[in-house]
Amino acid sequence: MSTSTAIVLPPQETASLPKRSFLNNEYGLKSWLLTLDHKRIAILYLFTTVFFFTIGGTAAALIRLNLLTPGGELVAADTYNKLFSIHGIIMVFFFLVPIAPAVLGNFCIPLMIGAKDVAFPRLNLLSWYLFVTGGCFELYAIICGGMDTGWTFTTPLSTHYVNTNVVGAALGIFVAGFSSILTGLNFIVTIHRLRAPGMTWFRMPLFIWSYYATSIIFVLATPVIAISLVLLVMERAIGIGVFDPTKGGDPLLFQHLFWFYSHPAVYVMILPGMGVISEVVACFSRKRVFGYTAVAFSSVAIAVFSFFVWAHHMFIMGISNYSALVFSLMTMLVAVPSAIKIFNWSATMYKGSITFDTPMLYTFSFIGLFTIGGLTGVMLASLGMDIHLTETYFIVAHFHYVMVGGMVSAFMAGLHFWWPKITGRMYPEALGRLAASVLFIGFNLTFFPQFIVGYLGMPRRYHSYPPEFQVLNVLSTAGASILAIGYVLPMLYLTWSLKYGKIAGSNPWRAPGLEWQVQSPPLTENFPETPVVDFEAYDFEWLANQTKNEVQTVG
Repeated sequence: MSTSTAIVLPPQETASLPKRSFLNNEYGLKSWLLTLDHKRIAILYLFTTVFFFTIGGTAAALIRLNLLTPGGELVAADTYNKLFSIHGIIMVFFFLVPIAPAVLGNFCIPLMIGAKDVAFPRLNLLSWYLFVTGGCFELYAIICGGMDTGWTFTTPLSTHYVNTNVVGAALGIFVAGFSSILTGLNFIVTIHRLRAPGMTWFRMPLFIWSYYATSIIFVLATPVIAISLVLLVMERAIGIGVFDPTKGGDPLLFQHLFWFYSHPAVYVMILPGMGVISEVVACFSRKRVFGYTAVAFSSVAIAVFSFFVWAHHMFIMGISNYSALVFSLMTMLVAVPSAIKIFNWSATMYKGSITFDTPMLYTFSFIGLFTIGGLTGVMLASLGMDIHLTETYFIVAHFHYVMVGGMVSAFMAGLHFWWPKITGRMYPEALGRLAASVLFIGFNLTFFPQFIVGYLGMPRRYHSYPPEFQVLNVLSTAGASILAIGYVLPMLYLTWSLKYGKIAGSNPWRAPGLEWQVQSPPLTENFPETPVVDFEAYDFEWLANQTKNEVQTVG
């Protein structure tokens, strides 16, 4: 234990926002577009990713409306192909992958480890501009007619048999990929080099462990998708023949390259959410996370295992029986560290003083939906089940239970948890609970029928379907309408809270951790002086003693 003076908590009862913070330190559009403050860059990412979410969500709404009737009477088949391609590409590469690391990671990591900023502030701003540039390429591809390859760019379809804006879409993802690489590098160096005195590896919050593992995947996996997309563009532009069997190429090579990135990318989306859940569970259970070390190393294990399971997406594509068996086993093994987290969160809540505030409701939603998604993933790791269910709506439901039910629920938990820290104001708690409930109901009503219709044999990506599947599709579309309300509600009341929300104080949740020991919103430099960490992660006894000392000092 350090002998230096511990941080004294700022007073909680505050009549107004701090006179000086990162939000009002400078004014004007230029101050935002040229900012080097990690917190402002996080907010830039938030607005950008929500913009892309709106585009992807609009495409999803049109898809569901088209599937109300078996004949698909809303849009033509070619337009339908473009809609699901736009939905997949935008949602995966411009929302799900960047939203948690770029928003919550950028805002929270320096605050949590006691740093004044990330290691490379200019690189951080450059990564946002690269992300925006990649998004502009994607918007150009959409405006010029869209693309109809699906989000996987399957060859030879994408190289020879479609005449849409594949090159523009691929270049957009390529440029945005560099944003991910730079963000990952920045986080790794920041966590290694800028931790406050006393912040050892095993005093770090589990949020930091999760984002460290995510950053490793960013740095190691993203270059592979960048290379594969460059090869795809060259194949399409000048016919180099890498994926063309008539020229000695192999179309399966693209599948190997694409999924070598894209399956680790699944954990890029879900690992940050797991870090958020660890913070929320500890805070609202008033307990140290059960099995801290196991949860920390499970994040690293997920990152490592994620590089050895890509071929389970290729069981029906002609890989050898031996390869299929090995990848089936590895896919089942990757579920173990995720199960460790679920068990340890449940054990943390056991006999805890649980409060059911909005972040905790989203956390329960995450645990339930991610568990369903994970269990169906283990089912799909079985060769027989995968061959039967691949390319059906069962896969669509599984993917959305993991990504949307898991990652988006966790992001919403984190956004509500740190909203008082970001803005200095509270949101309406009743509306927060209502939105969490609506989102949970709408999500299950949307995607659970897709498990059934997929198991019965309805293929995904089809413009029309047999009439016997209509009832389940209508149910799914009705659920999507409720789900949309669940997303619009938080946008409305969080925006309202910016002006009318109650002043939050520095630590409205009575949470441990360095980010809660500074004013809300924080200063541009985060801490008035470098903090010294003399407490363990999730040390509620330390927090109680600090609060007692504060009360005695005031008295």
